[in-house]
Amino acid sequence: MRKSLIKHGNSHALLIDKAVLELLKIDPETTQLEVATDGNVLVITPIRDKKTQKELSDKLAKIDAKYGAAFKRLADR
Repeated sequence: MRKSLIKHGNSHALLIDKAVLELLKIDPETTQLEVATDGNVLVITPIRDKKTQKELSDKLAKIDAKYGAAFKRLADR
């Protein structure tokens, strides 16, 4: 997905599509984001409370258990 920055007052902003916010379970009103860079890459990570992080980890583990082998085969192509 390619995005362009837009002018927002004296700054610039990156618009994030609603579908992406929903996929990452980011509530624009309450979820804080951590913004980091190594000088080449911009990384934006939602800051989750421990309960939410545990729920997300559990769901990812279920996905990995069910589809992990398929993901590995796809990655090896």
